[in-house]
Amino acid sequence: MKDEILLKIQKSFPLVARPFEALANELNITENEVIKILQDAKTNNIIRQTSAIFDTKKLGYQSSLVAFEIDDDKIEEAVKILNSHPGISHNYERNHSFNIWFTMAVAPDSILGLEQTVEILSKLTRANDYIILPTIKLFKISVKLDTTNKEEKKEKIKKRDFKELELTPYHYEIIKLLQEDIEFKSEPFKFIIEKLDITYDELFCIMHDFIEAGIMRRFASILNHRRAGFNANAMVVWEIDEDNAIEIGEEAASFSAVSHCYLRPKYKNWKYNLFTMIHGKTNTDTQNTIDSISKNIKYKSNMALYSSREFKKTRISYFSDEFSKWEEKNQKGIA
Repeated sequence: MKDEILLKIQKSFPLVARPFEALANELNITENEVIKILQDAKTNNIIRQTSAIFDTKKLGYQSSLVAFEIDDDKIEEAVKILNSHPGISHNYERNHSFNIWFTMAVAPDSILGLEQTVEILSKLTRANDYIILPTIKLFKISVKLDTTNKEEKKEKIKKRDFKELELTPYHYEIIKLLQEDIEFKSEPFKFIIEKLDITYDELFCIMHDFIEAGIMRRFASILNHRRAGFNANAMVVWEIDEDNAIEIGEEAASFSAVSHCYLRPKYKNWKYNLFTMIHGKTNTDTQNTIDSISKNIKYKSNMALYSSREFKKTRISYFSDEFSKWEEKNQKGIA
């Protein structure tokens, strides 16, 4: 039952006043049983966070995957410096000469911008080299770990048309509150409606507007991969022809074990342009997915980059003062 619940809250968290009652009704158990299962999973660090997942770019942020080459004896200090930036949400050590990989975002009102921020960080961390790998084409972003082992191996990726939505100060207030990790109790959204003095209908209407505009990808729980039993997670990179990139990317993204799939730029010192994040419970599971993808796409070469250490994995706190504070403190680094 726990595995069923964990899968459901990753995929389709009920946007109603009493979401755990709704889940209980689906599973023919009580609301209290659902809450206890989820609270236990949270206590055991299986669930990292349950909150809204926003589209960074649609909120006006610049973002990119970045890889640094850091000498082994400088990694610990470099990680402290990198993790102090509020726009770095994920940071891993991987098995490559480019050994430190992180996701980087800078605020819409950034004075420095993305490239200068990365340049400053490279100097502060004494990186030997770095590459900036922004998204050229997004094929898939959806972390839903199959805790039940019942999901299909492949899935159809739906193409969506988003409506226009001009964000107002009122929207920004709601976005800030939806970022907060909810409590597992009967009415987890109550703190928002009380703070803003609105009704549940108003809140959920706005949340649906965010989803229809692509501003909010979904509301969901994110699991701690290793605690949930997924111990073999690899970023697999592929060298593919750009002429057929769309067709190849869509095929790679259709594998359920692939949570992220992007087309990114190539460089003289980096030939891989298709990135797939693959989750497996064992190395064999992950390798089976890699083998299956390799049989279904045209590629020149590939490489599996496994994470040896996780240094940071969190949600960005959007519209936080921490971004401007970091820039004020560090902008002298461009001199």
